[in-house]
Amino acid sequence: MGNVLGIIAEYNPFHNGHAFHLMESVKKSEADTVICIMSGSFTQRGTPAIVDKWARAQMALENGVDLVIELPTIYSVASAEHFAEGSVKILDNLGVDYLSFGSECGSIEILAEIANVLYNEPKEYSTLLKHELSKGISFPKARENALLIYLNDIRKYANVLSNPNNILGIEYLKALRKFKSGIKPITIQRNTAMHNDHIVVGNIASSSAIRNMIIKEEKYRSYIPSETFDILDNSIKYGKIVPGLSSFEKEIIYTFRKMSVQDIADIPDVSEGLENKIKNASNECNTVNELINIIKSKRYTETRIQRILLCSILGITKNIIADLYKTQPYIRVLGMNEKGKEFLSFKTQDNPKLQFITSSKDFMDRSKHKQLRQMFSIDILATNLYTLGFDNEPYANLDFTKKMVII
Repeated sequence: MGNVLGIIAEYNPFHNGHAFHLMESVKKSEADTVICIMSGSFTQRGTPAIVDKWARAQMALENGVDLVIELPTIYSVASAEHFAEGSVKILDNLGVDYLSFGSECGSIEILAEIANVLYNEPKEYSTLLKHELSKGISFPKARENALLIYLNDIRKYANVLSNPNNILGIEYLKALRKFKSGIKPITIQRNTAMHNDHIVVGNIASSSAIRNMIIKEEKYRSYIPSETFDILDNSIKYGKIVPGLSSFEKEIIYTFRKMSVQDIADIPDVSEGLENKIKNASNECNTVNELINIIKSKRYTETRIQRILLCSILGITKNIIADLYKTQPYIRVLGMNEKGKEFLSFKTQDNPKLQFITSSKDFMDRSKHKQLRQMFSIDILATNLYTLGFDNEPYANLDFTKKMVII
């Protein structure tokens, strides 16, 4: 078997920028097989995916990916650090040769320099970080300020630390260090339109921009491969798109009104008395947008709050993730082609200790691993919640009734 390339993505939806990244990554790694670790029903920004995970897995397979693995929900709705760690754990267990990610700077060397500081946490940097956090600013901003002072080269690092894909790339590199992985990282430089909400360059538009076009019923066909358009068009036709977190606002507000202040304090990312602010806000407003606007501050970004809202309705607590993060995640297959099937067959024989899931029913009926069953139960709940956002009648238990995508 030749080189195996790993990609971590949300494909929300798969667009021309993703196609470019995939093509360049295969070229750079000389890969024969491409494996994608993909978020399921909800994304790292704390929002629902525009279409379900099987539709997005099919987009990936139709455009050059060979095997699509679902990233468990406890990682997909977590901070960038845990999102990266969960994804890298799975890729490392699968024994891929390369991990490719997009970045604005396009330099593994520069990103690795920053990742090394964050991984080693020298005393001087830790002191600077504490000082910056004492100013009441958000953790990402405090970390950026502390790093710039510590690295002492604003010209070289300033633009690196202010760009989202660079930051996620740094987290991937940290995770590779943490797990002592032999995976070789490579990066493909992204242009502005690949992540910016508003800018469109030629036939490249960001996922955010395309989602906005879909919601506003504007033309978006030129920004996505034809295969993606057909899948999206079918989902829209049958009312199977979820435009945003507001689709679940009644569930979110009800949950917070029902929870005690201590229950809210037990949600990941809640600290420093934020639970009181959330509890009060949930009793003062009736929409998610109002709730977020009341809670957010310099310290707590909108994305962080959205993840907190999702964790509340999914029942994800600090104790649950502290326990589940200790175990090796399962490898849940969403879709594959013949090449992916061949790779999977080889891996199941090569490492029988790895927990593969190709049938939800078989796994839940047979697995005696308490932690993995709990992890998968959260995925099932996430899918059942997600389908409540459909315009058409909601569908329950898709994880048991929906077939794996095979092309």
